[in-house]
Amino acid sequence: MVVMAAADEAELTHMVATAVAHDSGPIAFRFPRGEGTGVDMPERGQVLEVGRGRMIAEGSRVAILSFGTRLSEVMKARESLMARGITPTVADARFAKPLDRDLILRLAADHDALITIEEGAVGGFGSHVAQLLADEGVFDHGLKFRSMVLPDAFVDHDAPFAMYDTSALNAAHIEAKVLEVMGVAVARRA
Repeated sequence: MVVMAAADEAELTHMVATAVAHDSGPIAFRFPRGEGTGVDMPERGQVLEVGRGRMIAEGSRVAILSFGTRLSEVMKARESLMARGITPTVADARFAKPLDRDLILRLAADHDALITIEEGAVGGFGSHVAQLLADEGVFDHGLKFRSMVLPDAFVDHDAPFAMYDTSALNAAHIEAKVLEVMGVAVARRA
């Protein structure tokens, strides 16, 4: 089984091409409703290497591994964090099944903390990453790990940004999670 989630409309084009070319078992990809992010579109989709994520931005100390369309919000959070002197590494997992073991283990080995983010619930992508890290003994060496997922609660139908805001999955929430895991105190707004 292959499971993918597109970060933007160009990635969705590549995932459709990948699904068309895949003939060795079931394949699925998910994408949210609403508008795209406005990226340049390829003329044709390219077939992706199944199970391979991609590095988006190199940084240090903390890595954010995005699965799906929260990537644009992760990049906004990264900009705000850089203004505070924190430069997270950002990667796009692209695949939940199969996981990119090499990418995940490299992020874990090269950083103090790893945060996954997805438009899924508990038990999804972040849980699979945590299981891989546990199986490989990574937590035995002090890696801080957090997973940002949709809440286990009914979210009223609204504009996508508002629903993600209610679910604490927008840039400000991602920035706050990074600061929390890095132990940086933030003044609370009144």
